[in-house]
Amino acid sequence: MNVTGKQQPELIERPASLSVPTSTKSGIALLYNEETNNTYDVCLKLTRELLTIQKLDVVCTSGGESPVNHRTVVLRRQAAGGLGLSIKGGAEHNVPVVISKIFKDQVADRTGKLFVGDAVLQVNGINVEPCTHEEVVHLLRTAGDEVTITVRYLREVPSFLKLPLGSPGPSADHSRVSSPLFDSGLHLNGNGNNTAPSPPPPSADKPRYEKRWLDAVPLPLLMARVSRCKAGTDQLRSNCFEVFALDGAGTNILQFCTAAESTDWLQAISTNINQLTQEKIKMMNKSCSSEDQTVHMGWTCGSPEGGAAGRSSAFKFLALRGPLFYIFRSPPISAADWGHAETTYNLYEVLFKVHKLWMAEDCWLQARLYLGLEHSPEQQDNESLCFSILVGHGQSHTFRVELASDLATWEKSFQRAAFWEVQRIRSKSYMCSSQGNVLSFTIDFGSGFTCSEASSKTPLWRYKFSQLKGSSDDGKTRVKLLFKNAESNQIEMKELEFANLTAVLHCIHSFIAAKVASMDPLFVCSHSLSGHHMNT
Repeated sequence: MNVTGKQQPELIERPASLSVPTSTKSGIALLYNEETNNTYDVCLKLTRELLTIQKLDVVCTSGGESPVNHRTVVLRRQAAGGLGLSIKGGAEHNVPVVISKIFKDQVADRTGKLFVGDAVLQVNGINVEPCTHEEVVHLLRTAGDEVTITVRYLREVPSFLKLPLGSPGPSADHSRVSSPLFDSGLHLNGNGNNTAPSPPPPSADKPRYEKRWLDAVPLPLLMARVSRCKAGTDQLRSNCFEVFALDGAGTNILQFCTAAESTDWLQAISTNINQLTQEKIKMMNKSCSSEDQTVHMGWTCGSPEGGAAGRSSAFKFLALRGPLFYIFRSPPISAADWGHAETTYNLYEVLFKVHKLWMAEDCWLQARLYLGLEHSPEQQDNESLCFSILVGHGQSHTFRVELASDLATWEKSFQRAAFWEVQRIRSKSYMCSSQGNVLSFTIDFGSGFTCSEASSKTPLWRYKFSQLKGSSDDGKTRVKLLFKNAESNQIEMKELEFANLTAVLHCIHSFIAAKVASMDPLFVCSHSLSGHHMNT
């Protein structure tokens, strides 16, 4: 058979004039199985909660016959046109013999029981599954005027059988050896241009068959993940992606004819996954305190730290919940699972960094790219949809997402989560030293920076956030903070030494960012904890 492909609530602000992909969709794609190296047509059916892969099969539509896939058909050979079918394949290539062509209005076609893609199992009661192509051709040619064949429709047609249809050549010598590479119609049917008179149509009580798309692989989309990359690498596939359910079941590789078609399906599936995730977050937050609210969570692909050679990429499930940033190997399903994260970090001590995101100068295109509704070749490099989480002690984690809208969602969610956490703790103190003295350095959301003696708690100096004019550090333990004296307008330098300098610098950044954001009423309103999570 010749098979060819056919054609947290309000996480991002979407322009009202732009449409969001619908949650239902269906269409034809190619499915590639890496284990069998086989590609075949499938029908994709997307609903709000499920992606279903459908495969073609032959079903009995009338006559009350048992719905077993095997069919036994009697063919009465005609003087002109023979059996009216062609075959391909054979045991010499470890593939079954299948019907590759059925000639219109000839014997095989008039039975209504045979289809292109049927594997031939028996000829006149003889098992032909272990037979070579030539042996099956010989059996069919010498089987007499009445040939009984048993067939089974192949849902997954071997790639070998998808070679262009043809014949060994225009020779009139029908005794020449046939080839499994080509249709063997000339060896079975004689001159295919001749047709025999059509017999009366079959009676209404006889079984009738037809090809239909049948559900084969249902994939629940809750906590599912999508990947365009080859397993364990950062190499992007062209016009392809895979979908994996929470239980690890996968689609194999879905292939599409164009980049636009691939992106359209990727966006539609991702949209449904994200919507289900947000509903899950709402349900979780109803039973959690205000200090344990989940802002966002979802799958990403984690890259080895520093691009370490020999280490492959791995999927990580990330979550922003309460005071912590979580990294999991698999999604937390139960309350106990939250205690088994691979790693956690304090939100106010981490820094979110987007690697690179190409954006068009045209505002309309920019908005569509932001939503993932537009595909750009310039987004195909390994850096374009990546972000890093910079943590204390010089460590970092790099993650890649599939769509620009995913990247925007993570960035906004980090801003929101960090803002809420700073609002909750209000102040944070770190032990430090200066000129041999042990000090306590406090960052306070209301008053700014205060440095005190560690033992007596006596304040040595205090500055507002607005007075910090610059800083420099040695990348290890020492930092110089430059403050502007409110009375003299002179710059005053304070040099401090910390055991965990990176965490301190990130904490300063989080508090200043939260302070600036708190001055914007639109930001405060749109990022309200109670308005978004507690009452949803």
